[in-house]
Amino acid sequence: MTDWKRKLSSRKFWALLAALLTSLLTAFGASNGTVIQVTGVIGAFGAVITYIMGEAYVDGKSASSTTTEDPQ
Repeated sequence: MTDWKRKLSSRKFWALLAALLTSLLTAFGASNGTVIQVTGVIGAFGAVITYIMGEAYVDGKSASSTTTEDPQ
């Protein structure tokens, strides 16, 4: 089964999605402005989702770690 959480946090996935949609828009005759806007939106969403997932991972690891300090 596909691990969507991992895929959505992958920069390679977002680059693939941007390339695929850019190619499709170009093939169907979309204007250059539209292609640039769509690519920008995909890149922005990819960056935000990757950042959120990365921070959630770090926070989860931090919360689950059990550090004990010597009171002396």
